[in-house]
Amino acid sequence: MLLRIMEVGPFAANCYLVACGETGEAVIIDPGAEGKQIVNLVAKENVKVRYIINTHGHVDHVGANEDVRSALDVPILIHEKDGEMSSKPHASLSAFLGKMKLAEPDRLLKQGDKITVGTLVFEVIETPGHTKGSITLSAGGVLFTGDTLFAGSIGRTDLPGGSFKEIISSIKEKLLVYPDETVVYPGHGPETTIGDEKKYNPFLR
Repeated sequence: MLLRIMEVGPFAANCYLVACGETGEAVIIDPGAEGKQIVNLVAKENVKVRYIINTHGHVDHVGANEDVRSALDVPILIHEKDGEMSSKPHASLSAFLGKMKLAEPDRLLKQGDKITVGTLVFEVIETPGHTKGSITLSAGGVLFTGDTLFAGSIGRTDLPGGSFKEIISSIKEKLLVYPDETVVYPGHGPETTIGDEKKYNPFLR
């Protein structure tokens, strides 16, 4: 698996380019800003992007969807409960950043859906709490957790659709069941592991 990480936009969100090492087919996870730079990275790595996948509908994770989709001619995938949110200025919080081009999704996801990219299979895990439609993606033995689980922290739950009870339940019941060595790539900040979060994350003790 080829993995490249770009920190994009004023909220320093992690955008991931993940590609199958055998076929060169790839996905972009959370293109939140700086669409041109993301497209340039795709060209540099010489991979074929098949999908854009959003872990949830906030602007710092969907803000460059339209720019990237237009440049690469690929569909946008997001959970069904965040589909409308991602394209609405107030719901996505983009209204607070001025006028932006927001994109309607092409496909809505649900628990257990599988997205095949070359030899990689991305499985959709519903992890609500940050938003109603927040998801984690499991692929190649790693987790892309969006704004659900961070190194030493969790996603905020004080925005519309957020729930502290739900996010803790999502993490404990759906993520901490993975082996301790499982690497976690979050929506912001550095990578971590399930084992480290079990031991050191103050929200999970």
